[in-house]
Amino acid sequence: MPIKVPAGLPALQAVIDEGCTVETLKVSTAHTLRIALLNIMPMKETTEADFIRLLAATGEEVELVLMKLDTHTPKHASPEHMSRYYKAFGELRDEHFDGLIITGAPIEKIEFEEVTYWPELCEIFAWAKEHVTSTLFICWAAQAGLYRKFGIQKYLLPKKMFGIFPHSIARPELPLFSGFDSTIYVPHSRHTAIYREDVVACDKVELLSESDISGVYIMQEKGTRDFFITGHSEYALYTLDGEYKRDVSKGLPIELPLNYYRDDNPANEPVNLWQQTARKLFGNWLKYYCK
Repeated sequence: MPIKVPAGLPALQAVIDEGCTVETLKVSTAHTLRIALLNIMPMKETTEADFIRLLAATGEEVELVLMKLDTHTPKHASPEHMSRYYKAFGELRDEHFDGLIITGAPIEKIEFEEVTYWPELCEIFAWAKEHVTSTLFICWAAQAGLYRKFGIQKYLLPKKMFGIFPHSIARPELPLFSGFDSTIYVPHSRHTAIYREDVVACDKVELLSESDISGVYIMQEKGTRDFFITGHSEYALYTLDGEYKRDVSKGLPIELPLNYYRDDNPANEPVNLWQQTARKLFGNWLKYYCK
């Protein structure tokens, strides 16, 4: 189904150049779902492409609105790109959205209150309750949301959780998991974790999917349509490859991403274990939770 993005957005052409079939939507209709993307990842265009690729493959008609923070100036994106394609939270404060996606950010080793834009992010969390039908908190944003709302802490891992991990589903009857296999694979790339016992002890949160290796994956705030997702289902095929080779080139301590390269050889192609599930996840979210 078609997707509408800000006119001239380079990430749309990048996805098309990959060979993805993307039908563009010129004018929103009564069936169009308005989805805001609060993109706090450093490489803006890469993250834009990740979500365009997924949302365009869901079968739903989507208008994607790119949101930026008022109190933070990205270091890795040009001011021209941000001013042309993004709207500040202050500009969108009075609007309503069918869905909101809040991305992660590579700041997980910093205490939440020490993040410069933490007060504004907390304000957005509260705003979403009144202005958004369903919110996805992804990776660091999931940790931030669980901490702000329920006091659930994050903890530093002894080494990076890095690779494609198998996960079980606790509630396969939920619409979110329609069409899923009993075991699903999900990319993780993080230095911190949320402990399972903390989630289970919180009576306002339900654990929906987890891994014996990488830990909790999807949680839902009870009585709401809000989900906290610790993995990166949206990642493109070569994202972990780029991260691995970047760290190797910098001489940083990094292990091979688990279950990623064919025969565990970085000279080989990655094995695509997760993208079909990712398309179902986002399609089910739009179809069953954003309407």
